[in-house]
Amino acid sequence: MTPSGKYIYANGKRKSAVARVRVYEQGTGEIFVNEEKAFDWCDTKEEYEKLISPLKLTGQSGKFTITIKVIGGGKVAQSEACRHGIAKAIQEMDTALRTTLKKAGYLTRDSRVKERKKFGLKRARRAEQFSKR
Repeated sequence: MTPSGKYIYANGKRKSAVARVRVYEQGTGEIFVNEEKAFDWCDTKEEYEKLISPLKLTGQSGKFTITIKVIGGGKVAQSEACRHGIAKAIQEMDTALRTTLKKAGYLTRDSRVKERKKFGLKRARRAEQFSKR
């Protein structure tokens, strides 16, 4: 199941999810996420479409075998981390695709994370209701 040969490595991140992506140059077009096929790993079709969108956009689908190990976060953040990693690896292989991927926003790391809870408050910004009297 694990492919062998030369590969390009990239890291993809979103919230607290981190995806380690390997794109093998000699491939059958299969994508494995955490050692299972990507279509089976994804809960919804939208997650799968999000995962393979850099390949579809650049016309590279079916050319490479991709293995991904993803940890942390939820399923949506994990699929977006996978997308980020795939886009970075594809761009590393062929620098001509950089402008296409950059314009679609696939190379930009979405740095929005949950804000920490502050002491004296109920949540990050939620305070007790103010009473005038």
